[in-house]
Order: sequence, then structure tokens, then C-alpha cells
Amino acid sequence: MSILASQECTACRADAPQVTEHEADELLAQLPEWQMISAAGVPQLERTYKFRNFADALVFTNKVGELAESLNHHPDISLGWGYVRLIWYTHAISGLHRNDFICAAKSDQLFSES
Repeated sequence: MSILASQECTACRADAPQVTEHEADELLAQLPEWQMISAAGVPQLERTYKFRNFADALVFTNKVGELAESLNHHPDISLGWGYVRLIWYTHAISGLHRNDFICAAKSDQLFSES
């Protein structure tokens, strides 16, 4: 288990600080398959996971959904034949919080267990 995956998310309010560019770079270095993207000026974390078929992708999607519900932090999910694309960012602050990096790491852990 990665250090990030073992950490807990904290409650995030609209006035919570976004990670700094330096913090984001350090955290992203722990998530080699993830990339930072920007959508409408909002920084986000994105990764596409590959699967043998739709059924395996759906099982993973459901596991991520359960994780999201348990943490009350929800990604954007795209599901198709043989892939799942996740985008983590904190809607309340329109940007990236440490929670997003933790959730990305927890998603990777779920993938490695599937």
C-alpha cells in the first residue's frame, strides 16, 4: 500500500486551501500513472485504467463508487468497453485538495487488487 493510499481524507469546505503547485508536483510524483489536466481552468487529476472487457471495468467502477460513497468524495467516472477513466478534483474549491491525491492512490490500490 502506498503512503498516500494509507492516509485518510479530511472534511473539505469551500474555504479549504487548494494544494500549491509545489505540493501538487510532490504528490503527483507518488502517482506515476496519473496526470494533471485542466478543464475550464480547474486543475484535476486524471487516469485511464485498462481492462480485458466491459464486465471487469464495471466491477472496478462499482468498487470506486463504494470508495467514493464511504469517503463522501466523488470522482467523475467514464466507463466503456475495456476502460474506466477517473477524474478526481474537489468541486467545493474548484481545484485540487490533498484528498484528491489520496483518492487517486486509493483508486490505484483498488485496481491492483482487481
